[in-house]
Amino acid sequence: MKMNTHIEIGNRIFPLDKTSYIMGILNVTPDSFSDGGRHNHVDKALDHALRMIDEGADIIDIGGESTRPNYTMISEEEEIKRIVPVIEAIRKRTDVPISIDTYKSKVADVACMAGANLINDIWGLRYDSHMAKIVKKHNVALCIMHNRKAIDYTDFVSDFHKDINSSLQIATDAGILNEKIILDPGIGFAKTHEMNLYLLNHLDMLHDMGYPILLGCSRKSVIGHVLDETVDNRLEGTLATSVIAVMKGCQFIRVHDVKENVRAIRMTEAILRTSEI
Repeated sequence: MKMNTHIEIGNRIFPLDKTSYIMGILNVTPDSFSDGGRHNHVDKALDHALRMIDEGADIIDIGGESTRPNYTMISEEEEIKRIVPVIEAIRKRTDVPISIDTYKSKVADVACMAGANLINDIWGLRYDSHMAKIVKKHNVALCIMHNRKAIDYTDFVSDFHKDINSSLQIATDAGILNEKIILDPGIGFAKTHEMNLYLLNHLDMLHDMGYPILLGCSRKSVIGHVLDETVDNRLEGTLATSVIAVMKGCQFIRVHDVKENVRAIRMTEAILRTSEI
């Protein structure tokens, strides 16, 4: 399938052949794997969002529940309580697109009413049977991430594609338009270290599916495994994955450290654009 030339998120049009865009991570949780507790008050969250925008973030991705390994699931009500005041505060100050990182339809519904423009579902519509209806109801963009309950693949590459196609079928059945969809390979979710590295080296295989690609690898354990570094010392490894993402044609890159990643991405793009003198 041929990919669309652009995707509309909120009131912004993102051309898909010009550059890679930065999604800045804003976790309003007490327990996220790398920044838990830092931005779980509205003023701190707003300040951080505005700082990321000033540093070059094109989208702000808000998460109210940590999805780190062995995370503790919270109620919909608690998640809504965490995210809605932050969405509203950001929306009063800027029209930069807001993504809501949730797999719960009720949370997504309330978030969209508060001003979110993209639903970033780590279960790719396969956890909550009502999620696709919410995407369609609000006519927002959707990021479908690859995930499964266990690392139980028969053939990793084949099963990976089957899983994503299953999510895409749910979207199609709900009437979600192709031009609203982004795919995320799900680095760090239900994958071995070797599987994560394989996907990072073969991100371009997702182009055959005809959708823009989002890479979320910032500070993740695959980097810690390779470099033998703690979460707070994975910036260089993250920058390497962002450079790879640009070289493999990813349109969106989800990161914690916006300024550094923007610089690495723009430098990579400048090199790739210069083919003749």
